[in-house]
Amino acid sequence: MEKNVEKRKDAGAIATINFEADADHALKLRQEDVALPFLKLLGQLSPEVNKRDGKYVEGAQPGMILNTVTQELFDGEKGIEVLPVINQTQYLEWQDRGESQGAPVKVYEAGDDLPSSTRDKFNKDRLANGNYLEKTGNMYVVVLGKSPSTALLPMKSTQLKVYRTWNSMIDGLKMKGKTGNVYTPAPYSHIYRLKTVPMSNDKGSWYGWSVSRVGPIEDVASYNIAKNFRNNLEKGLVKTRTPDVESKSDSPY
Repeated sequence: MEKNVEKRKDAGAIATINFEADADHALKLRQEDVALPFLKLLGQLSPEVNKRDGKYVEGAQPGMILNTVTQELFDGEKGIEVLPVINQTQYLEWQDRGESQGAPVKVYEAGDDLPSSTRDKFNKDRLANGNYLEKTGNMYVVVLGKSPSTALLPMKSTQLKVYRTWNSMIDGLKMKGKTGNVYTPAPYSHIYRLKTVPMSNDKGSWYGWSVSRVGPIEDVASYNIAKNFRNNLEKGLVKTRTPDVESKSDSPY
């Protein structure tokens, strides 16, 4: 968190500004006025790493992590620390590249009746209308640091295995209560480190996610941010847009 008081010299005197005193003068925002950032793993084909692309981000390189709203870049090898808040599985219906309008045709939630599909030679679940379904695992998180912030981390394709492993790590964590009872703590009770690592198979190479548990969260303020974020998600107060079509190139295999 940034400090509440800033001091600066002006005409030989030190002026003190109390930011906290004016905290109630914040912008009057509704949920639709605020964009929830995505944490995007940059790959070789990501437009953000191409200096000739209009979406180029200065300093961006394959393997880095990008906050899509602030455009902040994180070193993928060093990683970032997050609190997982809630997970969500969706099935996105896409048109093929070149035909898409930049967004999914339709989004199916886990538990919805999915249209019949056939696995094609490109390992895609092809629908009768020519579109295809792509399973995506979303993890809503709080990114820790000087100013903790909320974000959405989508995982698909080869990264679904990482998503499932992360879910198992969270669900498998047990703690002992005051009376000796064993319970599963909230996902945001513990810090996890997200790194990016090179991956490959017989089709090619790319960057993927690596997740490890750091330990229990000790900062009460960060814990409460995660708790409030979860409450807002469950109440439907947080609206997110699905990733645009270009995000599909980050993990092509």
